Amino acid sequence: MYEGLENRKIICIDMRSFFASCAAADAGLDVMTEPIAVIGNLEQKGSIVLAASPRMKKEFGVKTGTRLFEIPDHPSIHLIEPKMEFFVRVSVEIVRYLNQFVPNEAIHVYSVDECFADLGGTEKLWGPVENTIKRIQDGMYSQFQLPCAVGMGPNMLLAKLALDLDAKKSGFAKWMYEDVPKKLWPISPLSKMWGIGSRLEKTLNNMGIFTVGQLAQTSLEILESKFGVMGNQLYYHAWGVDLSELGAPLVEGQISYGKGQVLFRDYRTKKEVMAVVLEMCEDVARRAREAEMVGRTIHLAVGYSKEAFGGGFDRSRSIEESTNATMKIYKVCDRIFDEFYDHRPVRRLSISLTNLEPEHSMQLSLFEEDKWKVRKLGKTMDDLRSKYGSSAILRAVSYTEAGTAIKRAGLLGGHKK
Repeated sequence: MYEGLENRKIICIDMRSFFASCAAADAGLDVMTEPIAVIGNLEQKGSIVLAASPRMKKEFGVKTGTRLFEIPDHPSIHLIEPKMEFFVRVSVEIVRYLNQFVPNEAIHVYSVDECFADLGGTEKLWGPVENTIKRIQDGMYSQFQLPCAVGMGPNMLLAKLALDLDAKKSGFAKWMYEDVPKKLWPISPLSKMWGIGSRLEKTLNNMGIFTVGQLAQTSLEILESKFGVMGNQLYYHAWGVDLSELGAPLVEGQISYGKGQVLFRDYRTKKEVMAVVLEMCEDVARRAREAEMVGRTIHLAVGYSKEAFGGGFDRSRSIEESTNATMKIYKVCDRIFDEFYDHRPVRRLSISLTNLEPEHSMQLSLFEEDKWKVRKLGKTMDDLRSKYGSSAILRAVSYTEAGTAIKRAGLLGGHKK
């Protein structure tokens, strides 16, 4: 299985308690000794904790996901709203720091608090790779007051798994191909395996597959017949094999343009929900137009409020002719919503456009003489937003009480700048 595969020296770095550490440094507090919670919005009692310091977790039982109203009223507790612009600036400085060890092309930023780096070749400058990792960790803490955990492997997948399943507890972990049977195969439930979500896990469980080892021993032909290209990836990932180049997606599936959001409150009528759906369709369509792509399949997912015991629906529809027109995407979402909505309050929405092809392949229908006029209008609106900001031109629904576009325009990463 592993013959001919290169044993690269890929690391995956995770900044521990990144938001809490940044917020603490900005406020002149010690994240290791002070009880600190970073709250999405201090004005909303139902807002959640985005990050908590070690003392906050240990002494007060407050962790990521805890609601503001659940936090004890204690004089030593510090509640801080996130400054996403500041967090992003720190993230950029961290990458700049890594440039002392490797060139920019050897770094892949995965998220604001996590990145990959290829340390291959650094031995000539810094000695054994493990020593370099220790220097990076020490430097991160001394320069930014940010502790970090590091996973290392011969590819991006094993480096990420070493980080998530081992290094976040110990600080550093190294997983090689020979470690796969002992460290990777016992993993269960399957959703602990990076790249396997709850829906895929359920499907695999229905096939009698409950551990990564069982997945590895499942016939490649069976997995490919069931999941297509994804089945091929599942099989090789279960063996710890990943041929992705640094910076490539670790799990390549259907390319899509999508948008999801948790609503600021429960939306109880179709009119309110569809106002937000229209805003989201506009955003998805704009991104497709900017990439000069059109899609044939529209996907809508609706999540109900916890007050209504959760749940929801997740459905898609394909149309005869690919599109990137806002209203065409919206009309499909409207039909899906009417078919499956059971009138419970809505709290989460997700929309995506898939089954893509280049825009120039879109045929000009004899029955839609205004198609390219609509496309030109959409392009003009996109250009205005690109030049003057996302709220420069909005649909009327965005100015209603249900609209979220104006409020979200002042956010970065879903939080205050």
